[in-house]
Amino acid sequence: MLQVQNITFSYDKNKVIKNINFSVSKGQNIAIIGESGCGKSTLLKLIYGLYDLDEGHLFWNGIEILGPKFHLIPGMPFMKYLAQDFDLMPFITVAENVGKYLSNIYPEIKQSRINELLEIVEMTEYSNVKAKFLSGGQQQRVALAKALALEPEVLLLDEPFSQIDNFRKNSLRRNLFSYLKSKGITCLVATHDSSDSLSFADETIVLNAGKIVIKEKSTFLYNNPTDKYVASLFGDVNELKLSQLTDIERKDETVLLFPHQLKMVDSGKLKVKVIQSFFKGNHYLIQAEANGAIIFFEHNCELKSNSEVSLVMI
Repeated sequence: MLQVQNITFSYDKNKVIKNINFSVSKGQNIAIIGESGCGKSTLLKLIYGLYDLDEGHLFWNGIEILGPKFHLIPGMPFMKYLAQDFDLMPFITVAENVGKYLSNIYPEIKQSRINELLEIVEMTEYSNVKAKFLSGGQQQRVALAKALALEPEVLLLDEPFSQIDNFRKNSLRRNLFSYLKSKGITCLVATHDSSDSLSFADETIVLNAGKIVIKEKSTFLYNNPTDKYVASLFGDVNELKLSQLTDIERKDETVLLFPHQLKMVDSGKLKVKVIQSFFKGNHYLIQAEANGAIIFFEHNCELKSNSEVSLVMI
């Protein structure tokens, strides 16, 4: 189990991690989300042992994780941390990069392991290509395979799919997180992509200004956002008064609704003026305005700008 016990950290006098406390069970996949600058990357670096804490303690299975004051080479041997720079050797091949830290005593076993990892990240055909000739997304996939080579107990990923195109990203995520689950590898992913949280994480940690807002099951967070900040991390969100939608009691209560939770009807209490329609494939996202506030909802076809329509809550 990973235990993060009331940790605080500052760059110079700027406190960026503030009294964070949580635990992660073996084999769990945890997404860490929040706006840019909220402390996601710094938290991963602290868990890996790249910085010394101001306060608090970190433990993995009872072993305290300590920073560079206590280690000649920072970082813990049972963890792997994949930063946003990929740390590949440009003048050696993809296979050589992935197998850099694997033993040469049994070359057949080493090659088999390299092949397995390249298959997971869908880079088999580039095995003999030098890293300098790869695109950014391809380098990111190789770096993932390299991080897995010695099969860490804990894998820390900082925006691991940021440079990978959508064509590859979805299948890569399925391959990677399925592999981690099968091996019981604990994984923490700092991400801006809500799909990493909703589709693959057991739990999600929401950070804001260096503090934990909430740690909860991803599906629960999506269906029960605590505030607009949390909801907005999963996409466009509307903050409305119940009085705008219904005549029932509690009309002054505020509700947070995603676009798919509003429906256009012939007659409804909420009247909006259409500003623009955005094609999303199987639906249109409609941007509208009501009393100076922007409203988003989904519809099955494009709507004419400046037309007035009625909405109800689904």
